Amino acid sequence: MKGPTELELKLRGYSLATAEILYRMPDARELLQTYVWQDYDLAPKFPRLKAFLAFWDRELEGPIHTVTLCHSSLVRPQEFRYGGHELRLN
Repeated sequence: MKGPTELELKLRGYSLATAEILYRMPDARELLQTYVWQDYDLAPKFPRLKAFLAFWDRELEGPIHTVTLCHSSLVRPQEFRYGGHELRLN
């Protein structure tokens, strides 16, 4: 069975979340590797991201070092408005 479409997810309140995951290499713990995860998720609890990170801890050997999250509900372009003035610095 096919999952919900992008539009269906957006109508349910989901929006795109991107996580940069830094993890330690299984054979060389002093080296960090980057993995980028992207999916539609619900802010602020992020159940899909939490499920993915739980899967990672359970199934993969490289321990997670840091997770950096970017989500449209955290920063939105609509929050910034042009004030009608322009300042120039030389």
